[in-house]
Amino acid sequence: MDVLPEGLDADYVTAGVNLGRVRRPLPVGKALQDVLPAYEMNGQPLPPDHGFPVRLVVPSWAGISSIKWLGRIEVPATPLVSPWSTQFYRLLGPDYPPEGAVVTDQVVKSAFELPWDATLAPGHRHVLRGRSWSGHGRIRRVEVSTDGTTWQPAKPIGRALDRGRLQWDFPWRPRAAGAYTLRARATGITGVRQPDVTPYNTQGYLFGAVVRHPVTVGVG
Repeated sequence: MDVLPEGLDADYVTAGVNLGRVRRPLPVGKALQDVLPAYEMNGQPLPPDHGFPVRLVVPSWAGISSIKWLGRIEVPATPLVSPWSTQFYRLLGPDYPPEGAVVTDQVVKSAFELPWDATLAPGHRHVLRGRSWSGHGRIRRVEVSTDGTTWQPAKPIGRALDRGRLQWDFPWRPRAAGAYTLRARATGITGVRQPDVTPYNTQGYLFGAVVRHPVTVGVG
């Protein structure tokens, strides 16, 4: 059985077809496990941009499940569908069934806290920082590569939290000026590690492959 949360935003019209308000089925098992309706943020009423008057918070799942401007929740006796589960937010591609697969929980991801194509000063020791997270529990390990071949452990900052983002840092002194590609990969508590590539899907949902982050060490 599903529950169907629906937002208060305006009807969504595409190609001349009115699909109604944003709504997406959620398995009742997930709803009863850890889903919350949030009406405050930091002790204050929820700001409009974050979904006032109420926003559904669905931990570990893709953001479309956390319906903003929540207006009603339907609990039917039969399964429900909506365009946001049958037409949108589906994994479509050569490695998926013809009907696709529904986008649900998040995958393991990592990102540097560094501008894309950043320029770093030569002859210095730099501290690279980043964050890793997963929809399947805490992060067990993070590794960084600066040469495209070898991987070295990053240092966690603080304690790894269940389904929370883990911040980490990595000291690096570039060998010489020039272009470099930084890579970071995380391993979750379940043993799943970020792959070099992920199966293609037409909308790029749930991308979890190792990102190649370009930087330049300037000429001093």
